[in-house]
Amino acid sequence: MAVPTPPARIYLDKQTPEAFKAFVAARETVRQGAADTGLEPLLIELVNLRVSQINGCAYCLSLHTRKALRAGETTQRLGTLSAWRDTELFTARERAALALAEAATAIADAAAQDTAYAAARPVLTDDEIAAVLWVAITMNTFNRVSILSKHPVRPAVTAQG
Repeated sequence: MAVPTPPARIYLDKQTPEAFKAFVAARETVRQGAADTGLEPLLIELVNLRVSQINGCAYCLSLHTRKALRAGETTQRLGTLSAWRDTELFTARERAALALAEAATAIADAAAQDTAYAAARPVLTDDEIAAVLWVAITMNTFNRVSILSKHPVRPAVTAQG
């Protein structure tokens, strides 16, 4: 029996470019706000990656893995990010940000939100907490656009070939 062909997807960003441009502008505002609070670019990429892991967004995982590597992240930490609670490789600030990112992604879990806020309070300012949450909210939005559009992940081009 033949496997049915999945229906063709539309690229939401191409189909409705004005809406996508508005999301891009919001992302830039969020990114600048996070930078203004002093959040490190690497921490922001860890948040982007963790949200994308939870949502299963292959396109965003590919994109933000490259960005994290360019920002100085190690392959060891990238490889253990999904199990960050079980390793000592992440700082207290990173752990707090990752917990907030997870709480913003699994939005129905109020207990996780309370736990994440409690963990964040000693190591992040209110402005930093807000910035992390905005980064996670924004990443969740872009994950949904990419997943629903089924944006392809293309092989990386290397200098060797």
